[in-house]
Amino acid sequence: MKCLYFIAPTLKSTHDISEDLHAVGISDFYIHVISKDERGLRQQHVHSSNYLETLDIIRIGFIGAFLGFVAGLVGVELLRYFEPFGPGVPGFVYLILTGVATVFGAWEGGLVGVGSENKKLDRFRDDISAGRYVILIYVRKQKEEAVCSMMTSRHTAADLVASDRFFMNPFSRVVRSKRAGPDGNNVVREG
Repeated sequence: MKCLYFIAPTLKSTHDISEDLHAVGISDFYIHVISKDERGLRQQHVHSSNYLETLDIIRIGFIGAFLGFVAGLVGVELLRYFEPFGPGVPGFVYLILTGVATVFGAWEGGLVGVGSENKKLDRFRDDISAGRYVILIYVRKQKEEAVCSMMTSRHTAADLVASDRFFMNPFSRVVRSKRAGPDGNNVVREG
């Protein structure tokens, strides 16, 4: 599944895009809009984004789990070397301690992620601050061409600015698309 990023200039155009995507066969579950105008999205019955898309919970949670795992391994090796509980500690205790450290790291990472904007949205911060709407459309390969052709023909004000193999993969990269500038030349927006 691929995630296409479009930027729409107004709430009305975002609503129209949502309606046309429904006509192409894309349900609300696969359309998410990121905007600073959440109230307007609710009033227009446009499906807004969720916390997993706007916050960096997953990526930093994985990083925390990895750091917790490493800390658990180091702690277990220190316990095995110094033997503060004696030489007869069973191996599964060390396994449990490593697991607890890993889960604790994931939990701490998730808490840090709640306070951080999703790294994939850094490139669109200026657009969102300017009042534009970032539309995430999750499409399967069979529908991608239909969605892109509908957007090109019916919604020229909306720009395809990026794509991602799947948004929920916290370590995949967002690939920026070329878009036409005001003079008609293709420009690549820096992120």
